[in-house]
Amino acid sequence: MSEKIPSVRSAALGIWVTVGSRHESEKLNGISHFIEHMAFKGTASRSAMDIAKTIERGGGHINAFTGKELTCFYVHVLDEQIPTAVDILTDILQNSVYDPAEIEKEKQVILDEIRDHEDMPDDVVHEQFINQVYRDHPLARPILGPPENVSSFSREDIQGFVKEHYSPHRIVVAAAGNVKHSHLEKLVSGSLSLKGRKQKRSPQMLQSLKPGFERAGRAIQQAHMMMGGRGIPYKSKDRIAVSMLNTVLGGGMSSRLFQNIREKHGIAYAVYSYADSLSDTGYYGIYLATDKQRVDRAREMVMNELHDLKDRPLSKAEIEEIKIQYKGGLMLGLENTSSRMMRLARMEIYQGRYVPLDEISARIDSVTPRKVQAMANLLFDEKNIVTNVLEPDGKS
Repeated sequence: MSEKIPSVRSAALGIWVTVGSRHESEKLNGISHFIEHMAFKGTASRSAMDIAKTIERGGGHINAFTGKELTCFYVHVLDEQIPTAVDILTDILQNSVYDPAEIEKEKQVILDEIRDHEDMPDDVVHEQFINQVYRDHPLARPILGPPENVSSFSREDIQGFVKEHYSPHRIVVAAAGNVKHSHLEKLVSGSLSLKGRKQKRSPQMLQSLKPGFERAGRAIQQAHMMMGGRGIPYKSKDRIAVSMLNTVLGGGMSSRLFQNIREKHGIAYAVYSYADSLSDTGYYGIYLATDKQRVDRAREMVMNELHDLKDRPLSKAEIEEIKIQYKGGLMLGLENTSSRMMRLARMEIYQGRYVPLDEISARIDSVTPRKVQAMANLLFDEKNIVTNVLEPDGKS
């Protein structure tokens, strides 16, 4: 997949693998993220320094990320560096040596990353929230994995997982910028030669969500709260309506949560909502940080906003404002080549086709106040709401 943007002198290029933490066994939870790190530690022909320096000497940037069901290795380079970028990305994907000494060093790096995550209460409460939303399902597991897993990973574990999951039918290459598709196709076909037969996955069935309220204490100064539940899959025809609902609820400074909870009542400094979609499910979340004594009041105020969105449709003026805001955010995002590359890849992975802007714009225009209200009633049903609070334990 590629999108030519002749007005720029750069290109963003990503190689995506449709594997993430949900595809790991409990014993190997965290290995996708570990492999992402190890890809930059050297190949048969390049050292870790060679990989970084070759891209950065031209002002470029190379990085990667791991999610619940995707891993992406990407670069942002000048257009003249595209052949080099393809060579490096395909090299680290296919020829990483996974040196045992480097594996041992990287274990310490990732354990530090986990400890860093544990020092951030907003990250911790989010992880607790995801665990409650997808309890007893692989999606509940942390992307980084537990420390005991990370400490135990071996070269054989890594090579076995790569052999099983890094196969041609699970690879998507996407680029956006000053790139010619035929040239890119030639470069990739000449460099990427992964082997492996197509294996059908049988994802574990999701059990019904169990609503609940969980509190935990920690040596921190303020309480952090997450509320939310299951959402909708990426391919759902209602995804745009859900995104617009999120914009109204907590998608910015003009949202209802921000204006009511922070601006009007001063209950919380940070308050926002989000909605995320995966291949067969999704989730929405509401986060806020406040004083421990205000948690129950804050939760009540959030619930009031959810009930209002369920009970009353948006006005005609409100829906039109949200449509303008949504389209504006979409267009601003397209000014970034990396964002465009990622959009292309996700469309191919989740929808199997390129969705043109005109079609997206028409879908936005077709959303009605009643549709947004219907999504509010679907998502904000009290049987679909869990709450997690991480609060001061009095020892700090």
